[in-house]
Amino acid sequence: MTVPAYSAISSYSRVRLLRLLQLGAKRTISELCAATGLHANTVREHLQRLIEGGYIVAETEHRTTRGRPRVLYSAAGMGAVSSPVARRKAREAAKRGDLMRRVMPWAESGELPTAALHQLDALTEDLTAAGFDPLIDETELTVDLTPCLHATALAEHRQALCAAHLGLMQSVVNEAGGPLSVDRIQESCDPTKCVVLLSTRQVANR
Repeated sequence: MTVPAYSAISSYSRVRLLRLLQLGAKRTISELCAATGLHANTVREHLQRLIEGGYIVAETEHRTTRGRPRVLYSAAGMGAVSSPVARRKAREAAKRGDLMRRVMPWAESGELPTAALHQLDALTEDLTAAGFDPLIDETELTVDLTPCLHATALAEHRQALCAAHLGLMQSVVNEAGGPLSVDRIQESCDPTKCVVLLSTRQVANR
């Protein structure tokens, strides 16, 4: 199984940009170019892919002085930053999930509230679209992505890949809204093994 070309994490350059935005909001093209060494046109292309996927958002800077307003980029699902694309995808995933549970009621554990199930719907669809085959345990609150599609990545890239992907998964569940949060990757000596641990939290109604 390979990662489709449209996956947010199929390109390491895109991963670097995504990770920079996860670590700090409202970055400009110039700042991202300086941090990565990438050409401005390449950065713009990657950012557009991330916007279309619902993983980042762009806003025009409000200026009180002369000069052309800059475009500022931030990771979606972080703090008050939200993507309309991600929200739409989450709503559509929830509808499909609700339909599946009506057709196959035995597939539901009955232990999670509806909002949490909708978060898992959104996460499952996002991971599947990225080329993964997620196995979700609603009781243990784990997401098994074994075999990891990035196990063969360069060792120096793997840490950034894992961190960016965890942040991306967190943004998906945040945009869906609910009590679930992405915790961490379960430690393992096998690079092909990837089990993501989820946790519950108290959240205000959206």
